[in-house]
Amino acid sequence: MRILWLKRDLRLHDHSALDAALEAGSVLGVFVFEPSIWRAPDADRRHFEFLRASLEELRAAWLERGGRLLVRVGECPDVFDRLFDEFEASGVPAPEALVSHEETGNGLTFDRDRRVGRWCRARDLPWIEIPQNGVVRRLGNRDGWSRHWNRRMGATPLPSPGRLPVPSGGERLELGSMPEADSLGVAGAPIAGQSGGERAGRESLESFLDHRGVDYRRAMSSPATAFEACSRISPHLAWGTLSLRLARREAEGRLAELRGLAVSGATDARRHAKSVESFLSRLRWHCHFMQKLESEPAIEFRNMNRAFDGMREDFFETDEAKRRFEAWREGRTGYPMVDACMRCLHATGWINFRMRAMLASFSSHHLWLHWREPSVWLARQFVDYEPGIHYSQFQMQSGTTGINTVRIYSPAKQARDHDPTGVFIRRWIPELEHVPDEFLADPSAMPPLTALMAGCEIGTDYPSPIVDHSTALRDAKDRLFAIRKSAAGRREARRVYVAHGSRKGNRHRAAEDRNGAAGV
Repeated sequence: MRILWLKRDLRLHDHSALDAALEAGSVLGVFVFEPSIWRAPDADRRHFEFLRASLEELRAAWLERGGRLLVRVGECPDVFDRLFDEFEASGVPAPEALVSHEETGNGLTFDRDRRVGRWCRARDLPWIEIPQNGVVRRLGNRDGWSRHWNRRMGATPLPSPGRLPVPSGGERLELGSMPEADSLGVAGAPIAGQSGGERAGRESLESFLDHRGVDYRRAMSSPATAFEACSRISPHLAWGTLSLRLARREAEGRLAELRGLAVSGATDARRHAKSVESFLSRLRWHCHFMQKLESEPAIEFRNMNRAFDGMREDFFETDEAKRRFEAWREGRTGYPMVDACMRCLHATGWINFRMRAMLASFSSHHLWLHWREPSVWLARQFVDYEPGIHYSQFQMQSGTTGINTVRIYSPAKQARDHDPTGVFIRRWIPELEHVPDEFLADPSAMPPLTALMAGCEIGTDYPSPIVDHSTALRDAKDRLFAIRKSAAGRREARRVYVAHGSRKGNRHRAAEDRNGAAGV
């Protein structure tokens, strides 16, 4: 018998760790709700509700196949100690191994895994960890990383098992009840976000490849169109209800089909094929960014490029920085595109990648906030929070990698380019409902009579801009480039590139600058 410890891999299809656990002949699945992790600053009820729905569906699927998926509450490895006592009391044979997928999580789960490793060694119990995606453990540098990724993601996805044999006495074990969020001290409130579960993940992928993604390539940048045009599989990849390898295999199959249709002259097939190509590139970037945190866990907490240490830290302790942070997270900065995206994120738990990049850039450059606290706060908002992608991307958008192009988004330009008629802004900022289109990007520019007719007095009904865009832009660039050009900045940039940079030349470096793996 082997124990399968489930974490962010809540599915039956293409589950390499489950396949390895079944090699022993019988298996018991275990999921542990750890209070310390659910009370952490980056955890939220929206994560909990998605995960719980996914786990409920998965446990039902295990029971249908004759299996037992146990749910326990407590801290690992204490829970495993108690579980072994339960085995002895129920006559369950001692397991020959603990099996799980490798996880690239936050600092808490990393420390937890090290405790579990020590516990396994003390019990002389092998712990078999199986790679789940293209992220490579103990990778020295990025040379050859693409070969690893292609080999793993090019393998045939594993089918869902037909049966899940239970060891002798396993039927006498209590399944365990699902805890409530309040009992674990989970922060936040429920939202009407995406549905969890393997079935929902497969349906999202299928509908995207079948018809929703035909305009993905050009529609993914606008928050007004991205909700429908994007795949929306990012929460399912983050919580493991969908396998990245299966997503890639299905997308490649659909791409081949669309190329054939394009040759025969089918309407929209060529455009749809280009969109699927873009989607496939983002699946690769997904692991590329996760690899950064796997290789250097400290980037969750400190600047990737240490030459930037001290650049923003002191300001973040000031009352002005706290005022800016509060306005940013509440969606009242006076920049409509920023505020609409933030309010949308509060309500839905999702926003497209370009708008995520704008939110991070605005907090770091316009507001000059250190990236750490804003990144933790946004982690709570994203249902698809994937630590490896999240912190790598936030540092890139904040300019603290030293190897990526510094991108400082103009919120007004983003509004004009991606919401020219104000469909998105008016939905999430009703106080701007009657503001004419030409002033929606910058309501503070309205003449007094126009503001009166629109029923929107700037500074009363809607905030004045919290900072001046031109001044903030100039100051941020001056500070960032002074460090990038310094000897320490160049020296650190070389170190960061060796550890984390893309290895396929300038074209791929440019793609890293503009492409995201989040919110696909």
